[in-house]
Amino acid sequence: RLMARSSVSLQDVAKEAGVSPQTVSRVANGSAAVRPETQSRVEEAMKKLGYRPNYAARALKSGRFNNIGVLLSHMSAFGNARILEGIVSTAAKHGYSTTIRTLDTLQDRSLAGALKLVEDLPLDGVIVIMERDFSDFNQFMPPQNLPVVLISEEPADNCVTIDSDSYGCSTAAVDYLLSKRHHTVYHIAGPSTSRAAQSRIRGWHDALAQVGAAIPPLYIGDWGANSGYQAGLALAHEKECTAVYAANDQMAYGAMLGLRAAGKRVPEDISIIGVDDSLEGMVPRLELTTMRLRFHELGREAFAMIERQHNGEKIAVGVKTVIPPEFVDRGSVRELK
Repeated sequence: RLMARSSVSLQDVAKEAGVSPQTVSRVANGSAAVRPETQSRVEEAMKKLGYRPNYAARALKSGRFNNIGVLLSHMSAFGNARILEGIVSTAAKHGYSTTIRTLDTLQDRSLAGALKLVEDLPLDGVIVIMERDFSDFNQFMPPQNLPVVLISEEPADNCVTIDSDSYGCSTAAVDYLLSKRHHTVYHIAGPSTSRAAQSRIRGWHDALAQVGAAIPPLYIGDWGANSGYQAGLALAHEKECTAVYAANDQMAYGAMLGLRAAGKRVPEDISIIGVDDSLEGMVPRLELTTMRLRFHELGREAFAMIERQHNGEKIAVGVKTVIPPEFVDRGSVRELK
């Protein structure tokens, strides 16, 4: 019969496993100085008795809680979900748990206000996935003993920053279409509230301006496939349109269907490129060329930056570490004659 958890002591586990209390302590603290067979025996005794290590005491001894916090607005968005997966899986491999807090109800639109949501939690660091502007973005100073990493389009003056290359994926997509002899490229952008969408607009605009190409009217979507479909229907009537770059794959796929519904062939009449590679495995026989964003790697690197800071490393602020995109050709672009 299991003892009540509150009554199970380290000495009880030691007696059950036939080892010293010091050995049980080493196992509880993750020490490598225990033989594997002994560790297994101690862990079995812990499980049998319902023993749980005192994490507060462990933290006082080691200086770590082995727990990181993640703050974000939406968990359901494809990019955020993949970033979270990268953070959580990498943290687990290093023996960390992850505490997630959403910012939906945050009244104070500042990073300081966001950090207050977790200031009383036992955390070794905080990763903030930024999808909007914060009023104190360049003024915010991280707490002295709490590493903070921002996943942000723009580098912060006082925080370590990392993100995908939204600007670079746009310039690369436009350059590729121009290299296929298209005279200009129409763009279906994400919502105006999105920092990533704004960076992709700038990349699209600058790539066209760089070569003196005409800059056509901008189409605005909401990241969803339906908004892409409506843009596709409209773009089918743009006489100069031979190439479309959409700010994500859902809008790109919707635009492809809209163009075809309006009688246009893809890619024979109009070529199209998306961003993110979110439809792989979801759409059978996917025929959409895209700029794959490596969100899982982004999450992995963000966690590594927390751990490096916790180990005393100084990481430069005021600059952004960039995870470059990967071009994936699935045949939705045609070279003009």
